[in-house]
Amino acid sequence: MAPIENLKSRVRVCMFDQYGTVVDMQAGLVEVVTPYLRSKGWTGRPDAFVTWWRRTHFENSMIDALLHREHTPYREIGERAVAYTLERARIPHTQDEVRHLVAQIERLKPFPDVPEALARLQAKYRIAVLSNGDPDMLEAAKAHHGIAFDAVISVAAANTFKPHVAAYTKAAEILGVAMDDVLFVANHAFDCIGAKSAGMHTAFIDRRKRPFGGTPHQPDIVVPDMKSLADLMV
Repeated sequence: MAPIENLKSRVRVCMFDQYGTVVDMQAGLVEVVTPYLRSKGWTGRPDAFVTWWRRTHFENSMIDALLHREHTPYREIGERAVAYTLERARIPHTQDEVRHLVAQIERLKPFPDVPEALARLQAKYRIAVLSNGDPDMLEAAKAHHGIAFDAVISVAAANTFKPHVAAYTKAAEILGVAMDDVLFVANHAFDCIGAKSAGMHTAFIDRRKRPFGGTPHQPDIVVPDMKSLADLMV
């Protein structure tokens, strides 16, 4: 790990993944789908349904990035993922229902420790979001997470999903900073790996108590939550 004091003297921007790092995507979507699935008579586990949904979305977004064709909007990939998951669970549904479920991503709330921790970090650093979400989704989300980021950047600006290096490079370019001026913060190993390989410093928020994995792109910081990150960096 890089010495914390060196990081603190170098870093100018703390950049965050939004879905699953700033806002609690798993718990928020489970809360949304539970009454919907029950109304359909489905007796499976709502948390498993959400996990299927999210894994399908992730797989489809990675395929989209690897194709090197026109970037597909996050919302569109999300709707495909939900429809596929409903079909897999043999749940009858309408396209309006699919759209409604995906739209709830815009209304997700932050993890309880996030607002105070980010306010502390913002007293010393610029704070920004780099998200796979579409620009309009990220704009709509501001009213629900309530965090006054200095910048909110969609990967649409780079025409590719994270963890493609171009997404992180474009974000640094938009902010007018060097890659190693940035500490990228994520709850997902793949996102930290992408940012680190692009030249940023990284912090892994290990909320789920999972190993990071054997990669040469190890994070500079591993902490259990956002409060712990603020304790280290401020």
